[in-house]
Amino acid sequence: MLVILALLVFAGLLIYAAATDVTSLTIPNWVSLALIGAFALFAFALGMPLADIGAHFALGLAVLCIGFALFQLNIFGGGDAKLIAAASVWTGFSVFLPFLFWTTVAGGMLALSLIAARQFVKQTETNPPFVNRLLTGQTGIPYGVAILAGGLMILPALATRFHSLTLP
Repeated sequence: MLVILALLVFAGLLIYAAATDVTSLTIPNWVSLALIGAFALFAFALGMPLADIGAHFALGLAVLCIGFALFQLNIFGGGDAKLIAAASVWTGFSVFLPFLFWTTVAGGMLALSLIAARQFVKQTETNPPFVNRLLTGQTGIPYGVAILAGGLMILPALATRFHSLTLP
């Protein structure tokens, strides 16, 4: 039951981050902090060894450093960098590469979809303001959606990893 709750918290926070990213092109800092705090709480509650918890946090820190480098190069948003790092804390090394793969695939599909939409869908007064904002070529890509997709794709692997902690 605790594993299911952990996965619901992980997915729920990613869903919230993606929704706010789509509507405002921002991801609140508290979402990334909540992901990190929730991981620590569930990892201790599920009996994850301290060395493993440290490895998860070390991976998150490494991803954060790479994310900030991409932010400095204007490739990635700051909220996206923090969110992908916080989600990486949950994946650990064992699930990180599938998470990165699915996030990248979803990000590419999202970028292509937005490029096509910007060419073929007209901005109108009846569209919600965030839709018109996404349709302009002057805005970025709400990469929180891609991070959500990557996170949802690895839920079964996370469930297996966390469930193995509860076995005697």
